[in-house]
Amino acid sequence: MRGGFAALPAALDARRAEGLYRTRSVLDSAQGPRVRVGGAELLSFCSNDYLGLANDPRVVAAFQAGAARWGVGSGASHLVSGHMAVHHALEEALADFTGRERALLFSSGYAANLGVAGALLGKGDVVFEDRLNHASLIDAAQLAGARLQRFLHNDAGSLDTHAARIHGRRRMVAVDGVFSMDGDEAPLAALADACDRHDALLLVDDAHGFGVLGARGAGSLEAQGVGARVELLMGTLGKALGTAGAFVAGEAALIETLVQHARTYIYTTALPPAVAAATLASLRIVQDEPWRRERLEALVRRLRAGAVSLGLSLLPSRSPIQPLVLGDAERALAWAQALRARGILVPAIRPPTVPRGSARLRITLSAAHEEADVDRLLDALAEVAAA
Repeated sequence: MRGGFAALPAALDARRAEGLYRTRSVLDSAQGPRVRVGGAELLSFCSNDYLGLANDPRVVAAFQAGAARWGVGSGASHLVSGHMAVHHALEEALADFTGRERALLFSSGYAANLGVAGALLGKGDVVFEDRLNHASLIDAAQLAGARLQRFLHNDAGSLDTHAARIHGRRRMVAVDGVFSMDGDEAPLAALADACDRHDALLLVDDAHGFGVLGARGAGSLEAQGVGARVELLMGTLGKALGTAGAFVAGEAALIETLVQHARTYIYTTALPPAVAAATLASLRIVQDEPWRRERLEALVRRLRAGAVSLGLSLLPSRSPIQPLVLGDAERALAWAQALRARGILVPAIRPPTVPRGSARLRITLSAAHEEADVDRLLDALAEVAAA
């Protein structure tokens, strides 16, 4: 292997030896509470399809109708000829749902975060980020060339300390609304207060809160009552809404700046229009069927109560993300494999995704699960813990 890459096979072997090697499960089925992997049906607790919409017949039908009307691909970027009426309708619907002046579609949450930072920040600017932020927010700050300062997890006092001593031309605070590996929520009101004190713009990546939290499912901002105090909201469409892509919503001037300067928006092909059509359908379901969120909340309570009765300590979380920290990577892998042998699919999350010593099972629930599914998981966890 040329170019100094001859050591790659040995590095991969070392990763296997540490229990950190990642592998893909190839599904032979659509997403749902039960999936087929390698010919076996498994009860799945590892999808971010929190409301059970990824294979909802109405969303599928909207996708099919969208493909028939608009074609399979958009053919170009939004700024060339790829911005179709259905994309525009979705942006307007998302802006209205989130109470923002405008919304802008991106191909993924990762692309959205990179686009925001690249368009709004550069050398001489500073970004303050929670230590447990998603990798996309961290990468976004670094690639933008801004100074990145991380503060203690969910600690507005730590943010205050850093913001008081570090200054920049522009200042932004960026946090997850719901943290993807811990399932807990950022204290948005306290962070917004800190932004007021230190003249910083607040960006919330609500990938895991949008559609799930709040009375209408509008996410962390609605659930915590912070509304307009958050200038920029990023939400993904491939989790609770069951489709794909992401959006950024905010004041018109901020969104227009992204249109003009966000490289991940300007230089990529627009989402397939059928995805936009399907997302409009799933957004209507989110608004019309609050029972999905209510059912999800009830399943979370059932799982947490059952875990307590088993002596298993889940991290504090009211979200669909319920982590069971096991410590080292080998133990987490062993538990995941033991559950799979019992017909249950739960991923082992290991470093570097989480800090060393905090490898875990990341259990995620869906409104498509039944109470009996949760009970089956608890029974299996009891068996594995006792083994």
